This record gives sequence, structure tokens and C-alpha cells, in this order.
Amino acid sequence: MQARVPPDELERRMRRFIDRMDNDNPGWKYAVLLGGINLYYFTGTMQDAVLLVPRDGEAVLWVRRSYERALAESSFPRIEPMQSYRDAASGSRNIPDTVYIESEFVTLGLLQRLQKHFPFSRSKPLDMQVGRVRAVKSSYELSCMERAGKIHERVLEECVPGILTQGMSEAEFGTMVYSVMVREGHQGIVRFGGWGIEIEVGQLGFGENSLYPTSFDGPGGCRGVCPAAPVLGSRERNLHDGDLVFIDNACGVEGYQTDKTMTYMFGRPIPENAIAIHQQCVELQNELAALLRPGNTPSMIYSQIMDGLSPEFSENFMGYGSRRAQFLGHGVGLLVDEIPVIARGYDDPLEEGMTIALEPKKGVRGVGMVGIENTFVVTPACGRSITGNSNGLIPVW
Repeated sequence: MQARVPPDELERRMRRFIDRMDNDNPGWKYAVLLGGINLYYFTGTMQDAVLLVPRDGEAVLWVRRSYERALAESSFPRIEPMQSYRDAASGSRNIPDTVYIESEFVTLGLLQRLQKHFPFSRSKPLDMQVGRVRAVKSSYELSCMERAGKIHERVLEECVPGILTQGMSEAEFGTMVYSVMVREGHQGIVRFGGWGIEIEVGQLGFGENSLYPTSFDGPGGCRGVCPAAPVLGSRERNLHDGDLVFIDNACGVEGYQTDKTMTYMFGRPIPENAIAIHQQCVELQNELAALLRPGNTPSMIYSQIMDGLSPEFSENFMGYGSRRAQFLGHGVGLLVDEIPVIARGYDDPLEEGMTIALEPKKGVRGVGMVGIENTFVVTPACGRSITGNSNGLIPVW
């Protein structure tokens, strides 16, 4: 039997959301949630549905398809069937002129379809409020992420060295990693909130292919299968002695994901200067982790680390050439790219229970992308890794 999100967990989430809305938007009266990730977070099921949350009243999940599945999966107190938004609107009372919606998800067409049946004329965003609520993980959520982290650790630190073989292509490597991850318990899908992001297994590459330009906002690169599908890995690039192998991917359990990057040296060591740069990235990860304490702000952490870098090391740090990510870490959970972000401008203090992927990396000409990434939990002492402790550059020969 599939596990349900406990009813008391759902109750706490809704209560925290309402409290956050009261704090940030005094006087709000009505929220409308349609995105699958948020529906799952608040109800424990992910259907073609709409969740209506009045400030003073009972929240209702109206489900078009599949109502039966929603009943089987969810412990949410009130679930009703609908054929269209007309049913949900007719079954709802006191809908105000202004409602709060997921502005990053709701398209103009979807908004117009809602307004056809619901008598509101103005909408305001609730994305940041939901994001802040989701950023602090409960013990239930952490248990899911810790399970994902154990799978991640086993696959990337223990299984991958046995997968890498002379002459295999990047695409073969990616499909084999995916197969092993699913066998070990990975949910099989990776979810991002960023618009239009498509990831198959993760970003991966042999040698300088790990520096190849991508539209993805991250330090690593990936050539991909073709321009129409810049994912997975190249069918033409084969593995040879002396190659750096780079993989940055996510692993999920019951919706909750961890993010991890691991590197390998195939056949023989990479150049000593690249090894030294990699080791400095590992040391930076440890410095960052030591700062993941409640009360510290992401912007302060970012400035402290970046200001301590030498001009020489700063070149090609967090990317390659002009392609550089302007962050050192990011929140992770139901999405790989959540808040908080370890970057300038993020001034809300960290809280215990937040989960953050730290990923200091640096491109090295002629070698590829070195560095590391692990997912950490914010604790009173420091960040605690839940995806392993290997320093990377695992030798495979």
C-alpha cells in the first residue's frame, strides 16, 4: 500500500500557510491553488484539481480527474468531484473581488477560464508565501529526503565506479545511472520550478563536455543528445583514459528530492592543478556548510565566501568563461530549485529544518567542471549532509 501524507502533517502545512498569508498580506480573503506540486504539498495528491482556501472557512479540493484516485491517496478533510470549474464555483461562497494565485504557474488562458466561472476581477501572487512555508521541512519531509539522500549516496559514490567502462558514450552512461537509481528507489522523475527547464537524468559530461553551454542556470554544462534535446548526454562522446567524469543530478522519494554532484577520474589521474582546484571547492563546501545555521542570512554567507576568493580562483568559478551562476547553493525539496538561495539579495534568515544544496564548482580548461555538491539540513550547529561525504574525484582504474 502506498504511503499517505499524514493528516496532521497536512493540517500543520495549511495552518502555517494561513499564518504566513496573515503576516504578509493582512486582509487577504481567498487563495486558489492549481499547480501539481502545491496541490501535493497541501493535500497529499496530485490531480487535475483546484484547491480553494478561504481565510475564514473550510478549504476544499475540487477534483476533475481522478476523483477516485484523490480519495485513495489523500487524507485531506474535504474532497469534492467536479466536471469543470463551474461546479467548484457554484459550490463555493463569498468569493471576493481579489484572490491570491500562483502567478508563476497560472497562464493567462487558465486565469481567464477561472474568471469565466469565479466572480473575481483581480489576482495577486502567493508564490513567495507558499515558497517560504515549504522551505522549512518537517520531520516527515526530512525523513523522505534522508531516504533519497541515502540512495543518492549509494548510487553516485558506490555504484557509478562499476558502471564506467572504456568506450561507453555519455548517453549510455546516463541511461545506466538512471536504471540503477530507479532500481535503488528513486521515483524516476526530477522536478524544477524554473520555466521550461527539462532535465532527464541530470547534467553529465565526459571531459570538456561538462563545460558545454546550456540554458540551465547552473555552473555545469551538458552537450546533450542534439539541439532539440540538450539532455542526457552525447551519443558521440565516448569515455577514454584520463577523462574527468561529471554528473549533477537529483534523486527523489515520495516527491522529495536531493541534489548531488560527483566527479570521477577514469583510467588515470587528471592534471594536478585540476585536482588542487577541486580540493579547494571541497573546502569551500565545508566552509559554506559551517555557516548553515539559523539566523545567518544567505546574502551574508554568499558575500563572506566570495569576498575570500583570490582573483585567480574567481576566474571560471561557478561556471566557465562568461557563463557563471550567481549563487553558491539553493533550496531543494519538492522542487530542485527552491528558496532560499545562497546569493546576493536573499536576506531572510535561515531557519532550522531548511534543506540547501551547496555546489561550489569551477571550470578548468582542457579538463572540465570540477567541484562538488551535496544537500544539507540547516541545524543549530552547522549544515548536516544527507547525501554523503565523499570528496569526489573518485578514481576508476
